[in-house]
Amino acid sequence: MKEGWRDTSIGDVCDVVNGGTPKTNVATFWGGKHMWITPAEMGRRSDPYVDTTARRLTDAGLTAANLLPAYSVILSSRAPIGHLVINSIPMATNQGCKGLVPKPSIHFKYLYYYLGSVVGLLNDLGTGATFKELSGGKLKEVPIPLPPLSEQHRIVAILDEAFAGLATAIANAEKNLKNARDLFEGSVSAVFTAKGDDWISLQIGDVATTQYGLSGTLNSDGVGYRIFRMGEVQRGAMVDSGRMKYINIDRAEFESYRLRRGDILFNRTNSVDLVGKTGRFDLEGDYCFASYLIRVTFDPEKMDSRFAAYLMNANDFLARIRSKAARSVNQANINATILRGQKIDLPSSVQLQRKFADKFDELSSAARRLEKHYETRMLELESLKQSILQKAFSGELTAPPLSAIKEAAE
Repeated sequence: MKEGWRDTSIGDVCDVVNGGTPKTNVATFWGGKHMWITPAEMGRRSDPYVDTTARRLTDAGLTAANLLPAYSVILSSRAPIGHLVINSIPMATNQGCKGLVPKPSIHFKYLYYYLGSVVGLLNDLGTGATFKELSGGKLKEVPIPLPPLSEQHRIVAILDEAFAGLATAIANAEKNLKNARDLFEGSVSAVFTAKGDDWISLQIGDVATTQYGLSGTLNSDGVGYRIFRMGEVQRGAMVDSGRMKYINIDRAEFESYRLRRGDILFNRTNSVDLVGKTGRFDLEGDYCFASYLIRVTFDPEKMDSRFAAYLMNANDFLARIRSKAARSVNQANINATILRGQKIDLPSSVQLQRKFADKFDELSSAARRLEKHYETRMLELESLKQSILQKAFSGELTAPPLSAIKEAAE
């Protein structure tokens, strides 16, 4: 331990305050002057400071919660554990948060940065069957290295400068990643928008058959056959992550749902922005598919399945098919009848379809290389962030590592 530092605990340097939620059906509790924040709202923030919230409490509603003084640190303690904000005005929270009110021995921003560096530990301390929750008692026991206040201020100033640079670098990497994806999607969509003189219009049902997937109890023990679900539909392909579920059915039933190369799987039920996600199966081995997916089998003499996968993932197709979905709350459903009746435009020649599919494959590979590059950059920046935090709380941080940040961002 560096000279002047001491080992202590969160409970010794903070008052830990529970949140609460007044009855939502009592109008007199809501719409007042007191800010009230939830973990979900915290998770949507990029700035550590918060001075306004979506919902507010009246004086009467505040009796079910606790008002934290300004410049406390608010930690989400469930669903999930680890979101952090600093309230720049007095604020209450719901029961999914813990308010940490700093004592005079600790700088609020030093506390904020430290908690951000030990989110993994906080999650490990959470308990619960349905979802993990971090209790106030466990939080108070979390160890924290505490330098003198003057050193805390110095560390905070360095971290502020370093993290401002990191935030800019990460934002640029995220923008470039999005641009790479948009460039590919725009190029594919342009082909389907422009069409050509030799293109024809028809319905999916004219060139394909459809089949709903299997319902049944799934297992993680490797008993039966691997079964694709919605989560394995990724980037226009069916991906075996190595963590797939299994369904225990006899061989005869399996053969009715066995996937074959070129089969298209269409996600028929999901949130509004994910329903319609489509993947093409191109793997070796015994696989089947679950009930929230529709298998679309195209006649190879009329439509190339690679071209079909690109068409069904194009922005124009997704917008049109989603507009016909049945909706309830945040869910949308597209049944096989609607899917078969969806009009599509395509080259009349399967050979020309394959040429387009070859071009799309090239564009996809180039876009993926760019994405991998920027994804690697983002991982490097996150690793650098953790390295800076580790040095900060071990007393080894001497100056803002701006050159390292600039190098990782280039």
